[in-house]
Amino acid sequence: MVWRAYRHDRVSVGPSGPRRLRLAVEHLAQHRGGICFMLDLDPRWVIKLLKWQEFDMFEKYKKHVIDQAVVLLKAHPTIKCLFTTPKLLEALCERVSLKAHGITGIFCGGTEMTPQFHRFAVEELCEGAYFAPTYGNTLMGLATHRETGPDEDWAIVYYPPAPRAMIEVVDPEQPTKVVDYGDTGRVRLTTLTKEFFVPRFLERDSAEREPPCAKYPWDGVRNVRPFAKLGTVVVEGVY
Repeated sequence: MVWRAYRHDRVSVGPSGPRRLRLAVEHLAQHRGGICFMLDLDPRWVIKLLKWQEFDMFEKYKKHVIDQAVVLLKAHPTIKCLFTTPKLLEALCERVSLKAHGITGIFCGGTEMTPQFHRFAVEELCEGAYFAPTYGNTLMGLATHRETGPDEDWAIVYYPPAPRAMIEVVDPEQPTKVVDYGDTGRVRLTTLTKEFFVPRFLERDSAEREPPCAKYPWDGVRNVRPFAKLGTVVVEGVY
């Protein structure tokens, strides 16, 4: 499918800073000749609300963010691309039709991004818009996905933005040992830019090691999810 959202404005609905992802989103918009509206959701505040069992306040805060997104979509028909997270995408689609508001491309990522949600988004939420699962963080930036579908059980496959970032999948008990293709391990990231170098940083994610492909001739990762053996309680799926 050819994504024809180029040279149009974007809107980002979700956590933005302090993250390199926000800079990547803005850069993409400017590179394509548009601007990006930023609607920030503070995940630290959401986590506190959930720990305090302020569930009603959490729902009101999420509604507040979605309300702003609806206002922007109605006021700016030039917006053609949406950056968001699974829960916020679902909440937004309960309020408005993305197709009716001209959305032709959707970037979506977060701890709730699973093969099941990938299928749900493509078949039920996107209304024909191009759907791109995303994976990124402050150290890596934004990874590229390889398109999959029913023939691969809607797997989510990412490739890092080489050469500034490279990913390995290693044995959690022996972090110096890279696992075989198809095996599960912990994600290890190396970042190298003109300003910054971090070698072999163990991420808070696990995944299957994915072999190179024609478009991306380096290792990737499949079905990224939180690493389960950190020994700490992590609040997941807050956005």
